[in-house]
Amino acid sequence: MAGFLDNFRWPEWECIDWGERRNAVASIVAGVLFFTGWWIMIDAAVTYPSQEQMNHAFHTCGVFSTIAFFMINAVSNGQVRGDTYGEGCLGRTGARLWLFIGFMMMFGSLIASIWILFGGYVVPKKEVAPGLAVFFQNAFIFFSTLIYKFGRTEDLWG
Repeated sequence: MAGFLDNFRWPEWECIDWGERRNAVASIVAGVLFFTGWWIMIDAAVTYPSQEQMNHAFHTCGVFSTIAFFMINAVSNGQVRGDTYGEGCLGRTGARLWLFIGFMMMFGSLIASIWILFGGYVVPKKEVAPGLAVFFQNAFIFFSTLIYKFGRTEDLWG
């Protein structure tokens, strides 16, 4: 599953050679999504500064999403498949375990942000903008992680 976008084909336009720019495009899109997620949350924190409007503990979801982003992208696809030269601490099993824990943190943060949105804002009939900010921050970081992990190729020469 680690290389399911390896066979993805960009639209064939004669003026642009997408094959050589796949890593750059995936990195830029992932960076913009990651930045947008944090920008939304920082804007909500500034707009709703009091504890009653937005609980400061809700920032924890974004922090765990960011840690999971780095955990997931710290492991290369070659390490997961066992193609790398060095075994490392636990080898392929350790890389898979690290990736699994990273994905569990990412999904947990996304699910927690949905719970915060509905449990903290929709059901009590409060203003939902801070809850939406928490959700969109985690959703953007989630999609950023997927694009950065699976949208790039590890082949250095095309």
